This record gives sequence, structure tokens and C-alpha cells, in this order.
Amino acid sequence: MILIRISNRERGFTLIELLTALGIFLLITGAAFTLLSSSQQRYQTESQVLNSFQEARLGLDQMVRDINDAGFPPPTFISSDPTKVTSTPFAWSPGYPNNPCQIGTAGGGTCTTAMDFAPGDFDIIIETEPNPQDPACAPNCQVQWIRYQLQGTTLMRGMAPKVPGGNSDFAFTGQYAVVPFVQNVVNNSPNLQIGLYPLSVSSPTVFPGGNPVPIFQYTCETPSAPQNPLPFCKDAGADNSPKNIRDVMITLIVAAPLPDATTGRPRLVQLEGRGRRINPNQ
Repeated sequence: MILIRISNRERGFTLIELLTALGIFLLITGAAFTLLSSSQQRYQTESQVLNSFQEARLGLDQMVRDINDAGFPPPTFISSDPTKVTSTPFAWSPGYPNNPCQIGTAGGGTCTTAMDFAPGDFDIIIETEPNPQDPACAPNCQVQWIRYQLQGTTLMRGMAPKVPGGNSDFAFTGQYAVVPFVQNVVNNSPNLQIGLYPLSVSSPTVFPGGNPVPIFQYTCETPSAPQNPLPFCKDAGADNSPKNIRDVMITLIVAAPLPDATTGRPRLVQLEGRGRRINPNQ
């Protein structure tokens, strides 16, 4: 009788095979986590850019609306109360309102404020009745001073009631103090570094010559030469007074708080708009 011996021994993976499989798994997992981390950083950056764009857009729209309403109601409006009519569309000093100062872009002009010696670039004070349809006071609502002022990288906004014979520069204190309106506005900060680069280096076309970019620039009517087109109010002149400002060009440059996750460069959003004073203020 012949006996046949059958072996049932099963073979497993060798140690080398296990180490090889583990190495491949670790490589795949590492690549996946690296891709996930990069995607999260890019998502965070894009979200911040989107939030900055939305905030700047809402702020720009509000500024345009306020400037469009500047000078309403005009002095010819039927009212003997000086707080119910505007004296001038834009309420800078000195000499407000009877001897208005001269406005000039890029630091020119004679208009001054308590906080900024060149209000035309980064500080504007609008005189208007912002809620003429308010049933609680129409048709004789209180005229307001509305101020937009860049402090650091924050564009501030405030509203204060017009005071007869008062100085609008000093009206924005206490309960009427300006409050943050749009964050991360970098018009006046070309040397601000976000990430690896200063803004003027990473975005030379946004900051020509590395210079600040005015938020507000103006075109003025020319009563002394009515046939002339509206010029930029770049230099102090006879017609460059707040009462003659017709258009206000607005430029907002807003930076995302974090740099681009891939390049390390700052992410900027530049928005432009125009407010056109509709009221004649005569």
C-alpha cells in the first residue's frame, strides 16, 4: 500500500513585499494630504478675495448713492431753517460755507480737516438729506453730514446732523464718530507687505511709480468759463471749490488678508465707480 503525503501549507507575504506595499501606501496618502492642504489654502484665499470684493462693492455702491444726493435739498428749497437745506454739496473747511476752500487732488488745494490735511484724496464730507422719503420728517428732514475717511487701511464712515454755523470737521465725535465701513483698503499703503512682497512691487500697475492712489478724484464745473468741459480739479483755482464739484471718481483698492497660497503674492481687488451730483445746489 502506497501512501501519498499531501502538504496543505499556505504561503503568505514576505517582509519585503509588506514594506513595499506600505511605502506605496504612504506615498499615495502623503500626496493626497498635500493636495488637500493646498486646496484648502487656495479655497481660503479665494474666499477672502471674494469677501473683500463683496464688501468693497457694497461700500462703493453706498458712496455713489451718497454723492449722487449731495447738495439736496438746495438753498432754494422752501425752508427758513438752515438745518433743513444744504449750504454746499461738500462741507470741507476752512471758510465753510460762505468762503469755500479750494479742492485739489494729490494734496493740492486749501481744504483742510482736523484729521487730514488733504481731504480731497482720502477724506470726503458730503452734505445731504439722505432720507427725504422718511414719513417721520418729510418733507423737512434734517440735513446730515456724511463723512468717508481712510484711517490706516480701514475706510471709515460717519453721519452727523448739520449744525448751523458749526464746523463739520469736529462734528464726528462721540455718538457721531466715524466707524469701520470697508476693511483692508490699501490705496494709501503701497509699501504694505503681505506675504513675500510689498504691494507696489507685486502690483506695479495698480500703484504707478509706487505712489498712493487717491480714493476720490473730482471734476469741477467752470462758472468762470462755461464753454469749457469739466476738468479734473487737480490744482487749486477759482472754480475748484466744493460747491462746483460735479463728478467724483472713486477708486477702491482692497487687499485680501492672506497672500496667494501658490505664489506668495498679495491678492488685490480694484473697483472703480463714479458719483455724479444731481442737485444744482443753487
